[in-house]
Amino acid sequence: MIKQTKKIANNNIDLKNLENYHISIQLSLDGFSFCVYNRHSKEIQHFASYEFLKEYEISPYKHLELVEQLFLLEPVLKYKYSSVSVTHFNNLVSPVPKPLFNEEKLSNYLKYSIKVLENDFVTFDELNNCDIVNVYIPFVNINNFLFDTYGSFTYKHSSSVLIECLLNEFKHHSEPIYFVNVTNNTFETLILKNKKVELYNIFSFKTKEDFIYYILFIAEQLNLNPEEIKLILLGDIEKESELYKIVYQYIRNVSFYKNDTLNFVSEEISSHHYYTLLNQI
Repeated sequence: MIKQTKKIANNNIDLKNLENYHISIQLSLDGFSFCVYNRHSKEIQHFASYEFLKEYEISPYKHLELVEQLFLLEPVLKYKYSSVSVTHFNNLVSPVPKPLFNEEKLSNYLKYSIKVLENDFVTFDELNNCDIVNVYIPFVNINNFLFDTYGSFTYKHSSSVLIECLLNEFKHHSEPIYFVNVTNNTFETLILKNKKVELYNIFSFKTKEDFIYYILFIAEQLNLNPEEIKLILLGDIEKESELYKIVYQYIRNVSFYKNDTLNFVSEEISSHHYYTLLNQI
């Protein structure tokens, strides 16, 4: 039910001196990843990624059970770090223009795209560098478990991190840039234009044909020429993959995101992998 997809550890964590250590966690229904970062040495000390194999639909109770199992498999998760950040990755999110946002009507922003139950907890992230408020449903039971483990921590929807960080990094680019961030069989699309968010959306796909269809459909709706648009790939996609090959058939200006500012413990982690997780350290 739980499959380890990547693990890197250098075992240099000083358990008697954890004030320099930060842990970043990303949650999704089909996976869990985390990294421990030493803010003094600016190094990732421990990294692991796990996949929850979908033998059947994962209920909130089963989701919590899987996370609890991971905390038994990874004792390093139980340490009392000086700071903890958590990102929730799911499709239960809707970006709302700030002028239209009303905190008393959170469920209304979601009900037309997803089924919102009466007892669902709906919250929001106010993005720092643009006029967008992300309204979403977090994994509340996992948050409660993490609070019992660590005490207070910060959490956001992963798309909030994606939008804030990429917008900040590419704020001097006025031409359109098309980002595609792949996570298992889901991918996010983000288009920045004139230093603003033009569009954000999230899709599930089963085949490479589904993948390219959504990418081209969005380009068509926004009048973006596939021969000219700059497309940057992030996440679970490699140059040797079928997803990349079909994208390159239709869009010529394709590249992988690259960030040299983080000091990785291993070349096994490319800088376009785990973008939202690593930008929370």
